[in-house]
Amino acid sequence: QEQLVESGGGVVQAGDSLRLSCAASGRTFRNYAMGWFRQAPGKEREFVAAISYLGGVTYYGRSVKGRFTISRDNAESTLYLQMNNLTPEDTALYYCARLGNAHYSGEYYLRNQNKYSLWGQGTQVTVSS
Repeated sequence: QEQLVESGGGVVQAGDSLRLSCAASGRTFRNYAMGWFRQAPGKEREFVAAISYLGGVTYYGRSVKGRFTISRDNAESTLYLQMNNLTPEDTALYYCARLGNAHYSGEYYLRNQNKYSLWGQGTQVTVSS
């Protein structure tokens, strides 16, 4: 059974950095675009970043662009999110997700959480001021 498992969350101070990881089981990781989403208490889940299945194309949410970097290692079936200069507004439960269709890389699909069909359980990031 394919699954995604996030790790790397924690409690940090404003200005600190964290790197999240998402380990994927199964043999199909390399065929799918991947994304990171987050949900803060009382707010809707929002798009953070996405990466094409080959890793050559990336997209970012407006609030994280320039501070976060998404990457992937297809040989290790692992997705990453490097988060720098964290602020209290970045506090949320962070999810990784796999796009529902293989070999899709269009921006509309990668930014749309409804196009993702496999989700991890989430990892909590808390940033104190």
